[in-house]
Amino acid sequence: MKTKLIILICFLSTMTLCSQISHGLRDQQDRHIIPRGFVINTNDHKGEVFFDNDDYARMVRMGANTQVIRLELGKLSTFPGGKLEPNYLKKLDTLVDLGRHHGIKTVFKMTVYGVDKFVWEEFWKNKKGEYSTYIEAWEVIWNRFSDDDAVFGYDVVNEPRRLTMNISYDDLTRKYLVPLYQKIIDQSHKINPKKKILFQSVFMNKGEKIDNNQYSEIKVPINKENIIFAPHIYQNNIDLIKRNMDRFDKESKMLKAPIVIGEWGFPTFATTDTLVGGNLGQLKYRELYIRTAEVFDRMGVGAIKAWFLGNRSMQHFLPGGPSTWSIFSDSIAAGTVERKYITDVIARPFPQTIAGDIQSFFFNHATRTLEMSIKTDNRKGASKIFVGANRHYPDGFSILIDSDIVMFYDPLKNVGLETYKSTKKLESSNFIWDANTQKLVILKWPKDNVVMNIEIVPGIRNFDK
Repeated sequence: MKTKLIILICFLSTMTLCSQISHGLRDQQDRHIIPRGFVINTNDHKGEVFFDNDDYARMVRMGANTQVIRLELGKLSTFPGGKLEPNYLKKLDTLVDLGRHHGIKTVFKMTVYGVDKFVWEEFWKNKKGEYSTYIEAWEVIWNRFSDDDAVFGYDVVNEPRRLTMNISYDDLTRKYLVPLYQKIIDQSHKINPKKKILFQSVFMNKGEKIDNNQYSEIKVPINKENIIFAPHIYQNNIDLIKRNMDRFDKESKMLKAPIVIGEWGFPTFATTDTLVGGNLGQLKYRELYIRTAEVFDRMGVGAIKAWFLGNRSMQHFLPGGPSTWSIFSDSIAAGTVERKYITDVIARPFPQTIAGDIQSFFFNHATRTLEMSIKTDNRKGASKIFVGANRHYPDGFSILIDSDIVMFYDPLKNVGLETYKSTKKLESSNFIWDANTQKLVILKWPKDNVVMNIEIVPGIRNFDK
């Protein structure tokens, strides 16, 4: 009777204690993963952008396990003004290889930059075979990276537009966008059906937001396998963040596709780098990013931040003046001077790769506490938890597992993890602190096929002192 009651409680509960989060993905070992990382630009307004090994090491130390490389249609297609450029493909090879070397998976995202003119209204009508030309550009990428395990998937149409087309957003989505997605998915899966296809909704015209959400709702299913819903959210109204994400969650359920936020983070203004308070100040941005991150973590979604760039240039399309999505403030393409008021939130601790099922996780920025509930499965290999101790725990951190185990890292000693309290089943050598990547690596859980509650907290929990 007691067993039946527990099962009933698990079934009825709306909490995540008895079931895994709905938006986590799986890797080739069937481990639960949460994708986080950055949009990687191959150019900016000043020209080409190049990254090196140090840039990728910096990404990893900020919690990245995924990169989204923005493709330029003009360098892959025969649209007017475009042509296939072999050197561009070699550049993409380099970026994928840099990611692979640092344990970062790659998603390619097609933008319409680099052609003489891309007219969405003409594209949707497809009178000159625009769909085939577009898909042929994608086929260059699909064929080149078909057998590359470091390439996770493809974000196939970036921020599709209606503009002046005389059609509702619902009809545009139903008559044009979803059928195009279906066509693209079919062609991609002919080459490799295991690659994930990421997709977005229509980016609405300026002034046509709904609940301050610039992206229209998808109301019809795509009915394809291996798809991921990758909406963007650039919400600057704290009160609307959860409402926008709840709508995305509703779409996700209808589409039967987990969510990975393809881009997020309201752009910062030039003045923000010089202000603490006020509407454009750093304190407001930090709170905005924290509240967004809290919603992401509660939902268990992965998220990709734009952009991993410095500030060679800024844009000027918002009333607050020059602004940028770049996370570095120095005036070079590949920057190093972090905008700490946002990067400390982006680079927050989280369960990155878990052998088992992630039931829930949440990082409390006020207490600097990461809470996780995980059902373990040692058959699937090692687990990795991004801690980011260099920015979040300069005072050291402790690992609390249920009421049985306490381990800690003391930065003054710098001798790795130490054990204060354990059970007979704990093999402390299975817990490794990797200071280079800022990750906690668990080779084997002390208990298998059980739900474990894990906390990472600031300070040294050595109660004998």
